[in-house]
Amino acid sequence: MTHDEQRVFLIRELLAEEPEYKNIHIPEDKKGQEDLLRSLMNVRMPKPVSENFLKVQDEYLQKERDMRGVVDSEKLAPAGADERIAVWQGDITTLKVDAIVNAANSALRGCFHPLHSCIDNMIHSRSGIQLRLLCDKIMNKQGYEEPAGRAKITPAFNLPSKYILHTVGPIIYGHVTKKDRELLASCYRSCLALAVENGCKSIAFCCISTGEFHFPNDQAARIAVETVKSFLDEKMPPIRVIFDVFKDVDLKLYENLLMP
Repeated sequence: MTHDEQRVFLIRELLAEEPEYKNIHIPEDKKGQEDLLRSLMNVRMPKPVSENFLKVQDEYLQKERDMRGVVDSEKLAPAGADERIAVWQGDITTLKVDAIVNAANSALRGCFHPLHSCIDNMIHSRSGIQLRLLCDKIMNKQGYEEPAGRAKITPAFNLPSKYILHTVGPIIYGHVTKKDRELLASCYRSCLALAVENGCKSIAFCCISTGEFHFPNDQAARIAVETVKSFLDEKMPPIRVIFDVFKDVDLKLYENLLMP
């Protein structure tokens, strides 16, 4: 199958899973097909899938990954004098790094909103549906929702990274409390400890709890930098930390904190 044929095959397989999808028309244009495929992956509940589907999906997603381009984290310049820390603005799903951090929700099964812009949705969309299947297995075994401040590790499947660290940050409903700050710091410590435990030599953090969870960007950045520096200074682990930012405001905040 060509790349375009793979996309149509995957759409047809997903549409065939649900009777209510029988009247959904597959768009003729590439963008329409891509959006439909991602939407179907986003809303798909964790349930068995054929090996043939996964084979075609993996080939398709890996081709998409290569066409987007992969950024080697080892080539990123350090942020200031500290060789252990870098700041990079870009798509975390394109980073070749041992582990990337996913800002997950407490269900820890990914985002079910079609085409949502959150990092959880993007990571699951580009990793593949086996990520949701594994997360579902992990959470069913746990038997309760993931508390804020902790972390779980999974393979990254079709991403250029080796692992994904899933952590749930605090949700801010009003003023930021001391508990909120402690939970956010715990997210960074938990991810770092789990990464080191699994032999990771590099880790890329997203801006945990900002955006959809409404943690003020400036406070979140300061907590992230202080917590990471404290962990690195105390534990002295052989790991490099990349603060991955998407917004210009976050880039300025991290640069000011790390390169005053």
